[in-house]
Amino acid sequence: MRNQLSTLIVSVAMMVFAVSSAQAEDPYKAGVHYEVLAEAVATSNPAKIEVAEVFWYGCSHCYTFEPVLNTWTQALPDDVEFVRVPAIWHPTMRLHAKAYFTAKAMKVLDQIHEPVFEAMNLKKAKLKTEDEIADLFEANGIDRARFTKVFNSAGIDMAVDLAAKKQERYSTQGTPEMVVNGKYRISGRDNGGNEGMLKVASYLIQQERSLMGQ
Repeated sequence: MRNQLSTLIVSVAMMVFAVSSAQAEDPYKAGVHYEVLAEAVATSNPAKIEVAEVFWYGCSHCYTFEPVLNTWTQALPDDVEFVRVPAIWHPTMRLHAKAYFTAKAMKVLDQIHEPVFEAMNLKKAKLKTEDEIADLFEANGIDRARFTKVFNSAGIDMAVDLAAKKQERYSTQGTPEMVVNGKYRISGRDNGGNEGMLKVASYLIQQERSLMGQ
């Protein structure tokens, strides 16, 4: 009887240890802290671990997240590639997505990205027309004629269409959200805020790195 009791105690102790170890190894759980996408979305560079931020210039949470996100992305290792995917739920948001891709194509994103955020979140500008967006670009030292040409190019429309398709496949629920390697969607709502979202993203980057054998 005593031997049976000892065996039972040892078995229970081992089970508790196993559960504790599993919890220690996996602090973040699928379905709790992040969602596994039903189907993986192709990334732009399969050789790297892609981290995508789904954002909107008119989102106040995205605006306040920017400084924290910028600090985090600057510390990313070489095997991680950060990309932005503008959210598109209605025609005005499509204009804002075109503004983003236009700035990127013109290589003036560093010059205009923050001013667009500030215009919509601090100055409450709606930026509902191409002219309003062109005015903002011009006010920040960007050639208006060149902006208009790029903004209305087929390449920008293709980039926006691709972003819309990606967002749909991500099953985006709101902004900001992050998607790691086209497989896992993370929200600040599930992680106590956007800084919590970054912690989960860092965890999933490491998981993907292990899977890729890097």
